[in-house]
Amino acid sequence: MPHDFRFIRTILLAILALGLIGTGIELLFLGHDEDPIQLVPLVLIAVGLIAIVWFAVSGSPWSARALRVTMVAFVAAGGLGIALHYQANKEFTKEVDPSIEGFAMFKKAMQSKTPPAMAPGSMAQLGLLGLACTYRFAKGREKT
Repeated sequence: MPHDFRFIRTILLAILALGLIGTGIELLFLGHDEDPIQLVPLVLIAVGLIAIVWFAVSGSPWSARALRVTMVAFVAAGGLGIALHYQANKEFTKEVDPSIEGFAMFKKAMQSKTPPAMAPGSMAQLGLLGLACTYRFAKGREKT
């Protein structure tokens, strides 16, 4: 059983690393570094990649904890990012059409492509994947 967990964990870590690298490259290409709050996902991605390498190489309890804490931060950043994107879209929508309110406002803000309101959800998804990587991991070995 532990061998199966190690194999699955290795594949999940590889998928997570590829997802982080791809997301980081996309954010850099989109110029997602114009103000300090926009740097949060880029910094988290760098920290996440370091945590993945540390966990993959050492498999220590500390590296597992670091990965878990980082991935919880990813989930939180995803939620915060959705709220920030939605707020920016809402403000722009209100500026374009001051009379818009209620569900029409919500729908218009959620459908906006710049910034895409739900895009930060990918950070939360990557965080959940990272948490799955540490499933049944305790004290430097697999739990059976």
